Amino acid sequence: PPYTAPSLPYHRLALVTGRHRWWRPLAGTALVLGSALVVAVAVMAGGEITGALLDRPVDKDGFRVWGGIGETGLALLSLALLTPPVLLAAHWAQRRPAGTVSSVTGRLRWGWLGRCLAVGLPLVAGSLGVMLLLPDPSGGSEDMVWAGLPDFLLGLAMVCVLVPFQASAEEYVFRGWLTQAVGAWCRSPWVAVVPQALLFACAHGWGTPWGFADLTAFGLIASLLTIRTGGLEAAIGLHVLNNLLAMGLSAAIAGALASEETAADMGAAAVGVDVVMLCGYATVVLWLARRHRIAAVSPGAETGAEAGADR
Repeated sequence: PPYTAPSLPYHRLALVTGRHRWWRPLAGTALVLGSALVVAVAVMAGGEITGALLDRPVDKDGFRVWGGIGETGLALLSLALLTPPVLLAAHWAQRRPAGTVSSVTGRLRWGWLGRCLAVGLPLVAGSLGVMLLLPDPSGGSEDMVWAGLPDFLLGLAMVCVLVPFQASAEEYVFRGWLTQAVGAWCRSPWVAVVPQALLFACAHGWGTPWGFADLTAFGLIASLLTIRTGGLEAAIGLHVLNNLLAMGLSAAIAGALASEETAADMGAAAVGVDVVMLCGYATVVLWLARRHRIAAVSPGAETGAEAGADR
């Protein structure tokens, strides 16, 4: 008999076509990891070739030097290009529509994403402002030096162009692919949520225990929103705003974009502010999702015709 698509939560969407086999998530994960390596090498090679054509200086290891803005841009680009491999892994390895990585409706719901961005903007901006007022946890008192208008505009342009793609790509990898890969085997969403949150924290490097805890909390809350709202939009909105505002501010400070510090290096006070913001964002988004009846499960064969235009 023909396959009848069931109604599924987000983390179980790998089963939507009925073609799941135990090995497909493993094959898809290998494809994503292999593609990430190829992309990183390609971006590095492109930077070296372009640097040679432009006669950029060479460091002690023989690599072309692009400066803080250029090297940060290359790092962001290598992450921004990871979304297509995730979509291809869903389509090729798991034999399902690539759009099911975006949401239970099989596409990215732009209207819902816009609402999440509107909710998150004042919260993220407010938390960042409070963090700027906190004392340096290391006890230092480093003065912030204006980067200068040309460097600021160049850095801000780079951030505005690349950060939305970089942040959304991380969501497609962690809250999207990894959650659904584990969800293909396990019915409980928490079995899928916890590993990706820990891997997300590890991917940002080890700074302080507080920073690691903050990144883990971000991964858990972003996953909760993804499953409860049936898509990546809420997590993407939060991640994009967080990185865009933080790196946009860094573009105004001399040398800040070249810094190797990440969220993993946060102190206890900053983590407290950030977690309060994350909880506030999650509360408002979940309330809006209920009010606007945002679909949290796929429509299935019986209810597909009833799915709303923005759900």
